[in-house]
Amino acid sequence: MTPLDESRPFIPVGIAVLTVSDTRTLADDKSGDTLVARIAAAGHRLSARAIVPDERARIFDQVKAWTLDDTIDVVITTGGTGFTGRDVTPEALEPLFEKRMDGFSEVFHRISYDKIGTSTIQSRATGGVANATFIFVLPGSPGACKDAWDGILAAQLDYRHMPCNFVEIMPRLDEHLKRGNPQS
Repeated sequence: MTPLDESRPFIPVGIAVLTVSDTRTLADDKSGDTLVARIAAAGHRLSARAIVPDERARIFDQVKAWTLDDTIDVVITTGGTGFTGRDVTPEALEPLFEKRMDGFSEVFHRISYDKIGTSTIQSRATGGVANATFIFVLPGSPGACKDAWDGILAAQLDYRHMPCNFVEIMPRLDEHLKRGNPQS
């Protein structure tokens, strides 16, 4: 495990959690609850939480709105990454990505393979960046949410994680938008 540089401060980030499901409510959203608990335990801020049905437009609209909210640095979705007809989260969100994060999917599948073997190929977990906001698209099981948070996101969302992490590059995610702006 890569060490933390304890001389660096912990910097909490604002995280929004979106559960994509036709059947879940806040009362029985175990995957969303798993993420919320881990976000709080890590010391980050839960900036928003919602549940939307497996509908492309609803998923896209909610995540896009969150990427435009200055209090939200990261969006994590859970659900809709399989192969059934209603699983449309990657299709809804990948068009929003300005940059796709292929490594997230690869590392997620590596971690998942160690736990569930070849069944990991039934997930289309993905990640990307849009409007200077990190977006992570996770499967709908609590186990997958634990694997993604514990194995990837907890470290990458900790400014003390070495040799590098997402928090330290957050201020530069929108550099391309500032070009040509005389005030930048």
